[in-house]
Amino acid sequence: MIEEFSFENYKSFKEMNTLNMTAAKLKSKYSRVDVDPTIQLGDDVTLLKSKAIYGANASGKSNIVKAFGSFIRIVQHSVKDEQILEKHMAPFFLSTETFDKPVFMQLVFRCEGVRYRYGFQADRERIHSEWLYATPGKREQPYFIRDNDTLIKINKKNFSEADVVMKLIDNEKGNPIFRKNSLFLTSLAAFGVGKISKMLLNEIARFMVVDGLKHPGAFDQTTASLEMPGMKKLVQTFLAMADAGINELKTIEVPDENVGESGNLAKKRKIVVAVKDVYDANHKLFSTMPFPFSLFESEGTNKMYEISTFIINALREGRVLVIDEFDARFHPLITQKIVELFNSQGNKNGQLIFVTHDTNLLSADLLRRDQIDFVEKDTYGSSHLYTLVQFKGVRDNDPFEKNYIKGKYGAIPFVGDFNNLFAHFEDAEA
Repeated sequence: MIEEFSFENYKSFKEMNTLNMTAAKLKSKYSRVDVDPTIQLGDDVTLLKSKAIYGANASGKSNIVKAFGSFIRIVQHSVKDEQILEKHMAPFFLSTETFDKPVFMQLVFRCEGVRYRYGFQADRERIHSEWLYATPGKREQPYFIRDNDTLIKINKKNFSEADVVMKLIDNEKGNPIFRKNSLFLTSLAAFGVGKISKMLLNEIARFMVVDGLKHPGAFDQTTASLEMPGMKKLVQTFLAMADAGINELKTIEVPDENVGESGNLAKKRKIVVAVKDVYDANHKLFSTMPFPFSLFESEGTNKMYEISTFIINALREGRVLVIDEFDARFHPLITQKIVELFNSQGNKNGQLIFVTHDTNLLSADLLRRDQIDFVEKDTYGSSHLYTLVQFKGVRDNDPFEKNYIKGKYGAIPFVGDFNNLFAHFEDAEA
């Protein structure tokens, strides 16, 4: 579970910004009594089950999702992929102040009942600093602190792999356990000497980041899950709840058309089909017929199919799901029901963070004030993330959607007069 994710000098974000999943101490009660949008932890910390992010086009909303995705990929692959920093470290280029500064990323999360704060600073070539803090008791303690290629602090008492690490590392010989462009945490997990490091790496790898327009591999992932009867039933139930008109999903084998002239003509590939009812002239059930899913279903139904396993896994396994373009191709009632699903009492530990333009969700009947964030760019091209709770005088029964459209919370486009386009037609033709 995530408490907060902070980042600085990344793409359109020049200054430090924090996506906070800690529930605010609101004096007024949540308007709905049939749901519980928070996760209560044992140490009086309350986390949010969902967070909506609004803003104008090109305001920087998607860069929050990209920052989170970059953090996860660097943690996962910094040992195996020597170009990982070059691929994902993208500083703010609209200011000379940030040209040569590293990107800052830090995640505060819970794992096995312990609060961890892990982060690093890096540019496209090297890791400048890295740190891991934990709170196994009442006080936060540093587990390790790295400065460039040197470990300047390590906790031998609580960081269980510390003794092994110290034997492998000799600062005078250049710290052979990690490269300048690889993370120490990832290195420990890769070398197999770190129990805590491996656990934290696995936990971070469980966070799911999804592109809501067309996520690579999502369709194939869901199709593969149909081989498991339990997951197949859940996916079918999920689509039925969305009124997709599908009785059953099946996978069938067909000849692979991409094997080439010299290829094996007997080679098969699996496709997913949707089984639907066929009626006669008297509207009586005549038979059922399979239809290739990707060809005959709408873009919205295809997206629902693609992200179904992500949503199911987040709810079943208590995982974090971050979705960009959440409302794309979805009817407003669908997005509303998915948010309600995460806010429901049935969801114990799953968290949903989503970027959206769907203002129908801006209602106190669905989201608390601390569940609504906005992104806005200043005149210098720098994005800023803030929450509705920061606005004084906003009540839970205020019309959030109406006030947002009116610009009371900012984060809307400054739309000009589109009719001026007609005045330029003659110039364009000349």
